[in-house]
Amino acid sequence: MPSTHDILVTGAAGFLGSHLCDRLLERGHRVMGLDNLSSGTRDNLAHLQSHPRFRFVEQNVTAPLALQVDRIYNLACPASPPHYQQDPVGTTLTSVLGTWRMLELARHCGARLLQASTSEIYGDPAQHPQREDYHGDVNTIGPRACYDEGKRCAETLCFDYLRQHGVAVRVARIFNTYGPRMLPDDGRVVSNFIVQALHGADITLYGDGGQTRCFCFVDDTVEGLLRLMESDSTGPVNLGNPHEITMHVLAAEVLALTGSSAQLVYRPLPQDDPRRRCPDIGLARRLLDWAPQVPLAQGLRRTIDDFARRLASPRTPDEAALPLASALLRVQPAGGQAVSW
Repeated sequence: MPSTHDILVTGAAGFLGSHLCDRLLERGHRVMGLDNLSSGTRDNLAHLQSHPRFRFVEQNVTAPLALQVDRIYNLACPASPPHYQQDPVGTTLTSVLGTWRMLELARHCGARLLQASTSEIYGDPAQHPQREDYHGDVNTIGPRACYDEGKRCAETLCFDYLRQHGVAVRVARIFNTYGPRMLPDDGRVVSNFIVQALHGADITLYGDGGQTRCFCFVDDTVEGLLRLMESDSTGPVNLGNPHEITMHVLAAEVLALTGSSAQLVYRPLPQDDPRRRCPDIGLARRLLDWAPQVPLAQGLRRTIDDFARRLASPRTPDEAALPLASALLRVQPAGGQAVSW
């Protein structure tokens, strides 16, 4: 087995995907990033514009792609409610048709595929903390179902391709991840609180603020993905931080770290929003020797510093529209057209 690989990362221009590309390149791999830029941004990959082992393809994961690779990390899908609810049909197709495309590519290449699944497949859980053998409590027709059910179906496809075609799959159930490069309008709680605090705006809490989440810094999540890909485990494996906190506590932490005098305001709890969310990571500890290392306060400081820098120097629409770099491969494959390195 070679020590380096040709690797495809879908959703490469997203927050998590761009950090994964960085780590893969640091390890000496050749990386092709694919993204349609619907929720990702070229800014996240700008620092890789002249990297000799990185190429970028601007394309929807649901379109055909012919490419020879050894590893596929399938991260393509909007992950925050405002983004995935903007085009719910597109979100479902990204998870289902896009995953099928990548599994077919893996089958033809003999590649290993890691599917980025989500804690959302557990829905509003009756089990706490959530273990991988828990089947979840999901509303199949609610406004979040396009993402929840899309990811559940993607897991089904992965294990059916394993059983029917022998494709080597790995499934990671990713819990709340945060860190630098999150979008200011991401719509998830960490980015919402930080942006509101830095602007001195009211901090928006939903419901009574007593609902819980667990927050894993992006470096730790990426490390878990890398370990799972190279392990002998198919998964699914939970990747998240088991330190559970309420939204009130998170808001207080952000206010303290930013020195903001913003006030707390309350809004109705969105439909199907889980009251509690916390991973059982016993399987990840045993199989991957993995557990989060970055404390919440440290991760929040790094994330706040990144947001403060970007908000202080906003890019104009013309600047944001500039191509990433002519050095990156940017094509629109159709009908199974081959993409070269």
